[in-house]
Amino acid sequence: MHPSLNPHPVAVVPFALLLLAIAVLPLAAPAFWEHNKNKAIVAALLALPIAGWLLTTNPEALLHSASEYVSFLLLLGSLFVISGGIHLEGDLKATPLHNVGLLCFGGMLANVLGTTGASMLLIRTVLRTNSQRENVEHLPFFFILVVSNCGGLLTPLGDPPLFLGYLRGVPFLWTLRLWPVWLFAMAWLLGAFYWVDRRAYARETRAHLERDASEVVPLSLLGWRNILLLLGVVGTVLLPSPYRELGMLGLAAASVVLGPKQARTQNEFTFGPILEVAILFAGIFVTMIPALALLELHGKALGVSRPWHFFLASGSLSSVLDNAPTYLTFLSAAQGLGLPADIVGVPSAYLAAISVGSVLMGANTYIGNGPNFMVKAIADVSGYRTASFGRHALGAILMLSPIYVFAIIWLAFAF
Repeated sequence: MHPSLNPHPVAVVPFALLLLAIAVLPLAAPAFWEHNKNKAIVAALLALPIAGWLLTTNPEALLHSASEYVSFLLLLGSLFVISGGIHLEGDLKATPLHNVGLLCFGGMLANVLGTTGASMLLIRTVLRTNSQRENVEHLPFFFILVVSNCGGLLTPLGDPPLFLGYLRGVPFLWTLRLWPVWLFAMAWLLGAFYWVDRRAYARETRAHLERDASEVVPLSLLGWRNILLLLGVVGTVLLPSPYRELGMLGLAAASVVLGPKQARTQNEFTFGPILEVAILFAGIFVTMIPALALLELHGKALGVSRPWHFFLASGSLSSVLDNAPTYLTFLSAAQGLGLPADIVGVPSAYLAAISVGSVLMGANTYIGNGPNFMVKAIADVSGYRTASFGRHALGAILMLSPIYVFAIIWLAFAF
C-alpha cells in the first residue's frame, strides 16, 4: 500500500462498521437493506470522513484505491452484464448423473465467467430441471458450494478476491498452481452430492419421475454472440490499464446493444445486483485504506505468522464478511511480517493460504460471497426449501471440513 500513511487505529472504525453493516443488516433489517438507496447512505456516511481525511493527508492513497475500484467493478460488471444476455433454456431429466454434470460444468465455468456469472447463467436451468422432483432441498446448498464458491479458485476471473490479487501484482496464471486444492474440492463435493442426490432420487414417487420424464426439453442457448464477448473480457484482463478497463466497458456495452433482448427478458435481468456491488464496494475501497496501511506496518503484532494461520484466519473472516476485502486485509498483514518476498511482498505459501482460505470459506455462509444470497433468493422464489442461515453455515462447515484439512496439509508440503 502506502508506507507513508500511518493512521491512528480509530481510522479503522468506519471499515469495521461498514463490514458489520453488510453482515448484519440483511438479517436484522431486511426491509431497510433491500433498497440500494439505503445502502448508499450507509456507505457514504462511513466513507466520506475517511475520503476527506485522505484528501488532505495522502491523496495518492485515495487515487490508487479508486483506480483499483474501477478495475474491480468493471470486471464484475462486464461479466455480469454479458452473461445476463446468455440464456440457457431447457429441462433435462433430473437424474443424479445429469445434476452432477451441471454442477461440474458450473464449477469449471466459474473460472471463466466468475462465480457470479456462472451462478446466474446456470441456477435457473438447474432449478427448472429438478422442478418435477420433491426431494431437492439439498440442491441449492451444493450449488452454492460448488458453482458460487469453490469452482472459481483457478483464475483471477473466478472470484473477486483473486482479481484483487491480480490488480496488486499477482501474475494472471499464478492461481493455476492452486489446482490440487481445486481438484480435491470438486471431487469431494461432486462425489458427496451424487451420494446425497442418489438417495433422494430413490425416494421420489413414480408419479414425480414420470412427470419429470414427460417434460424433458433439450438444452438450447440463446445469445451466442455474448460467448465471444466473454472471451474478449478474458483477453482484456491481460492488457495494461486503462486499455483493460476501456475494453471491458466496450464489450459490456456491445452485449447490451448487439445481444438478443429475449435472453435478458427470460433471465429476468436487471442492473440491481451490480449496482448494489458498486455502492458497497465504493465504501469498502475507501474505508479499508487505513486498515490495510496499519496491517502493513504492524502485521507482526497480530500473532498470525504461519501459512495455515493465514488460511484459517482469512477463511474464518470470509465466512462472516465479504471475502474480497478479507483477502486484501490478510495480504497486507502478511506483507507486514517482513518475510522473504516471493510474490507481491509475501512468500508463495502465504499467498496460497490467503487465496484458498478466502475463496473456499466464502461458502460457509450466505454473506461470505456475493452469489450466495442471489442463488438462495432465486431458489426461494422458485419454490425450493432452502436452509436457514444457521443451518446452511453448519452444513457448509461440516461438508467443507475435509477440504480444509487437505488444504492445510497441501500448504505444509507443496511450498
